Amino acid sequence: MRKEYDFSKGEKGKFFKPDIKLNIPVYLDEEVSAFVDKIAAKKGIDRSSVVNNLLRGDIKIAEAME
Repeated sequence: MRKEYDFSKGEKGKFFKPDIKLNIPVYLDEEVSAFVDKIAAKKGIDRSSVVNNLLRGDIKIAEAME
């Protein structure tokens, strides 16, 4: 790496996108991953759908407890 870089021709905020939505990866434990894979295979749907459905159920339970 250089000791100094020349940013005199740089544009502030050139790549900034305020409305961007990031997909952040979630890492599952092996046991949880196997459980999700089993359900996904049984229902013929993708893993993301299974995880989202399970989390939606947990959200409903949490909201009911409030």
